[in-house]
Amino acid sequence: MKKILPIKNLRGEIKVPGDKSISHRAIILSALCNSTVEIENFLFSADCLSTIECVKNLGAEIKIVGAKVFVTGNGLRGLKSPTKILDAGNSGTALRLLLGLCAAQKFSTTFTGDASLSKRPIARVINPLQKMGANFSQKNLPIKILPAENLRGISYKMPIASAQVKSALLLAGLYAENFTEIVEPAPSRNHTEKMLAAFGAKIEISKSIKIFPTETLNAPEKIIVPNDISSAAYWIVLASILKNSELLIKNIGVNETRTGILDALKFMGAKFELINKKNSGGEFSADLKIFSAKLHGVELGGKIIPRMIDEIPVLAVAAAFAEGKTVIKNVGELRVKESDRLNAIVQEFNKISHGSFEVEGDNLIIHGGGKKNFAQVKTFGDHRIAMSLAIFGAAAEGVELDNSDCVKISYPKFFDFFQKLI
Repeated sequence: MKKILPIKNLRGEIKVPGDKSISHRAIILSALCNSTVEIENFLFSADCLSTIECVKNLGAEIKIVGAKVFVTGNGLRGLKSPTKILDAGNSGTALRLLLGLCAAQKFSTTFTGDASLSKRPIARVINPLQKMGANFSQKNLPIKILPAENLRGISYKMPIASAQVKSALLLAGLYAENFTEIVEPAPSRNHTEKMLAAFGAKIEISKSIKIFPTETLNAPEKIIVPNDISSAAYWIVLASILKNSELLIKNIGVNETRTGILDALKFMGAKFELINKKNSGGEFSADLKIFSAKLHGVELGGKIIPRMIDEIPVLAVAAAFAEGKTVIKNVGELRVKESDRLNAIVQEFNKISHGSFEVEGDNLIIHGGGKKNFAQVKTFGDHRIAMSLAIFGAAAEGVELDNSDCVKISYPKFFDFFQKLI
């Protein structure tokens, strides 16, 4: 149990953890090179540590020295047959990206994961990889990848925007006999494309994404991971809705495919400014200063949704304190995250603000301004639901979480930072 008390305002400065998405990809791509890569500001969360363990078992040498990670691979074709089942834990990113990578190898690999991951869909990854010639034992965990013949490039129109599916195909495409083309219905996170380009892969991006087979990748000596905007989002929302707040968050990633949360809050009337913008390895970061603001309801949908899919639970908290109704359209994808997040929002968020949250089809509707109460709530073991409920309680009348340990998946020191801010 973790009890969060209400707080009056947020003032001061905070540094959030390194970006989870970039940390995963830095480990995987560095393991495909011959030189040693230093990764600075890596996120030591449960999910990213799962990726490290899987990649180590594929033959890369990985050393953790203080806050840094050093990865030494054996080249693009130097992965080795693992001697045991690879456990992705709770990490959908680790599983899906490594399914794409291992689908192209000349050895067998078996993956498993925890109970939550085992319920999440992987057929959306398996199906296009099978079209490339990959061989899988089944379409659920545990899953065995059989040795591949030469993969062939395909042209694939994605039915749903998914950075994880796209990344799996791009990694497999490095080994294919000809180029692989991916057409997205809307832009999703492009960290994989940016990092592949930085590592010297031949990749073309226009209306579609084309990855060409290559013989080698050339790693930079150092990768500096920006801080995670998904982790910053909790404090951005809390500072926006608490009166007399002014908060500075240092060096957060502002990749254009990840800033949907900032755009959505701006539409709602949030006040913030980006300063000290800089570029490292194709990824932009900046300091963000947030001020209290009077928010109003909006209607959101279309291409902004993939750019803020992980932040929708905490955005729903902001909407509960806004004036009027907010509608967030086409978010059915939330049903197949670490939990059914749409159900969790309606069931648990309504305990804090009764009748404020409802779902119609794939649309989430939030009625702002309702009375807020203290509540005992369930997190469903979902880190983003847990942190959003904590923020909700801090801005309302307090909350008691049944499971706070799940935040270790992405933000291990969340509650430590929370106490410092209070």
